[in-house]
Amino acid sequence: MDRRVFLGQSALLAASVLTGCRSNQFAKVHKPGDGDMVGSHTAGIETFKPLVEQTTGELLGRHARTVVPASVAPPPPLRICFVAVENKSAEEIGDFKEQIYQIIDVKIVESHVFTPINKRFVDAGLAQTRLRPSELFVPQNMRNFAMVMEQQGQPFDALLYATITSGTTRENKDYQRDYVLTLEMIDVQTGQYDKQAATLSKGYYHSRPAKWLSFTSLKN
Repeated sequence: MDRRVFLGQSALLAASVLTGCRSNQFAKVHKPGDGDMVGSHTAGIETFKPLVEQTTGELLGRHARTVVPASVAPPPPLRICFVAVENKSAEEIGDFKEQIYQIIDVKIVESHVFTPINKRFVDAGLAQTRLRPSELFVPQNMRNFAMVMEQQGQPFDALLYATITSGTTRENKDYQRDYVLTLEMIDVQTGQYDKQAATLSKGYYHSRPAKWLSFTSLKN
């Protein structure tokens, strides 16, 4: 085969392949009832949404007020200081961290089971005391943080933490990841705590790329 003809045919073939592989980005607004997208490499809304709904619903349901006689005044709801969403999983969760916090906080507000402290006050208290959420279990740190919150007019009865963990099981190039979302509520006076967790398992599968072209022979 003539070298110039061969090069010309190769160039045309390469151009056609590249044109065929070209993709355009587009977006779609999901309507109520549409299924959520499933993250192909990491956890997404399909993972965190059911975990948040289950853990929050079960924790709030367990602490919902029981019916009391009309002549007896019900006890005031616990004031909850939702401190942080801690990510201890194998993945970076990016903007989901703030979203998980806000969704849990909204569910607590709507339930009227607890009275949550606004996140802006919590963030201001941590910043003023220069404490990380994990450092609040040192007695002196807790006293300093509680004093600052009281000065802001935001005393609280219990701390609330959300923690995301994961465990990975591999089978060749495929793997399963088990995600756990845990809510821990700690009474700051007694140290007693309540815990609620939910688990979701997700499989990630490796597929071989398709072969677009297969050259067997070149003849004159």
